[in-house]
Amino acid sequence: MIPVIDIAPIFGPAGPARDRADAAIIEAAMVHGFMTVTGLPGDVPLGEDARASMMRFFTLDRDARMRLARQKYAPGNANIYRGYFPLKEGDPTYKEGIDLGPDIADPTAIAADDPLREATPLPDESDLPGWRADAAAYHRAMAGVGAALMRAIARGLGLDEDFFAAPFRDGVSTLRIIRYPARSPGSLAALAPELILDGDERHYIVGTAHHDSGFVTLLNQDALGGLHARARNGDWLDVPAREDGLAVNFGQLLERWTGGRVKATEHRVASPNRERVSVPFFYEPAVDAVIRPLPLAGAQPFEPFAYGDHVWSWMSKFIEFQGLEDKRPPKGIAA
Repeated sequence: MIPVIDIAPIFGPAGPARDRADAAIIEAAMVHGFMTVTGLPGDVPLGEDARASMMRFFTLDRDARMRLARQKYAPGNANIYRGYFPLKEGDPTYKEGIDLGPDIADPTAIAADDPLREATPLPDESDLPGWRADAAAYHRAMAGVGAALMRAIARGLGLDEDFFAAPFRDGVSTLRIIRYPARSPGSLAALAPELILDGDERHYIVGTAHHDSGFVTLLNQDALGGLHARARNGDWLDVPAREDGLAVNFGQLLERWTGGRVKATEHRVASPNRERVSVPFFYEPAVDAVIRPLPLAGAQPFEPFAYGDHVWSWMSKFIEFQGLEDKRPPKGIAA
């Protein structure tokens, strides 16, 4: 069973309650690779209202969305990594969405020489009044939750709570807004998608099994649910949707960084062929952050690497980025 943890104490002062929350978080990270968190600060956007605000993006017509599309889908566009990705017909992963970088909240977080730090293409304010401000507030709030979890993970590992602070300065965290529409009966028959029985209802895979590439992912999923995490014995466990909390999973970066102590858990998305929406936030360090082995007894060693190289090599495996592999040469570690 995926643990549900009240993390309110990690936003407060040191003490026994915070110690217990830290211990629960690091246990979830090491044993399950997944958790559901509640007890978030009141300014963190949660539940249906937060999702509805972000989903206003999909009220734009197709032409308006395609003006924001990645270069892969709109060759005349300059943006490579950020921006809109349309539905991919004929593929089990059936979703459309937009990736928003840290510049949505901090316009100075841009560097023209690296796609990972490119400017996020945004809809005109006149087309979606207030949407940019809502997205910026959402990004800032989730970055705050990510930073609190980062400190809790450091404490749980026996490190100074600010151990990860420097690598995350000028981080490139991504806010992704996703819509999984229903498929037509004909397209389902042609695709022959994987079926999962949930009681008497048939569910279809709309997001194929994968690991996330980063540090932690904070997910606001709608009441339809459909997120499954793979247990250590190979079973798929339901990650229930909660309107008062977030699903959290730990990524490949954190698994590598901790020498395998933290587990990046495979997960997938299923739907009963009804529209599903999802708002994940990927908490990420700076592109040029050098990831070195942590001072942990018994951790598996590895060669230091730049985060930007890591995330690009992982992201180019996903369908939304395939074909862009040569758009960012490896930067390596600065001398």
